Amino acid sequence: MTLPQNSAPPDPDCLFCKIAAGDIDATIVHEAETTVAFRDLNPQAPTHVLVIPRSHYPNAAALAEADPATAAHLFDAAREIAAAEGLDGADGGYRMVLNTGPAAHQTVFHAHLHLLGGRQMTWPPG
Repeated sequence: MTLPQNSAPPDPDCLFCKIAAGDIDATIVHEAETTVAFRDLNPQAPTHVLVIPRSHYPNAAALAEADPATAAHLFDAAREIAAAEGLDGADGGYRMVLNTGPAAHQTVFHAHLHLLGGRQMTWPPG
């Protein structure tokens, strides 16, 4: 798949870039021109999907600054996945989390959105 013009190029050492390119296996649940979504290997809820841009940005803040349209696509994809997973009903709900930086527990430095659902969430998070 070809990245949109002006996208950041993939990082050959990035785990998520390799997943987006199909070089590393993952349970893909959604693909679009600018995004890929796959199940988290260490789920924190019954539904835990990571939504990533195909282009490489180190975190959500960098993505939002450089490519706000693709940042919006992460949310569009998460909404579509939540509907497909049955999380958007009257009694349902889901959480979208973007960790930015080590203090926020970002461990893979490729922008990504965590879509969590399928259980009652607690507050405050973290």
